Amino acid sequence: MSQFTFPIIIEADEDGYYVSCPALQGCYSQGDTYEEAVANIKDAIRLHVEDRRAEGEEFPQSVSVSVSMVEVAV
Repeated sequence: MSQFTFPIIIEADEDGYYVSCPALQGCYSQGDTYEEAVANIKDAIRLHVEDRRAEGEEFPQSVSVSVSMVEVAV
């Protein structure tokens, strides 16, 4: 069994937590709690990687993600 490390982005709102993996386009999940969202994205990533490997597709194994703040005048 291989081990991989992927960046994830977690956002909270009044309905819970939304989490995505920018290295794997279309790989996202959600949860009522932070912990549930993280557990769910781990499952989503595992399934995503298993599917891509089964199809013989490559996937990025080294991705850098940066989060910044910007000020916008409206």
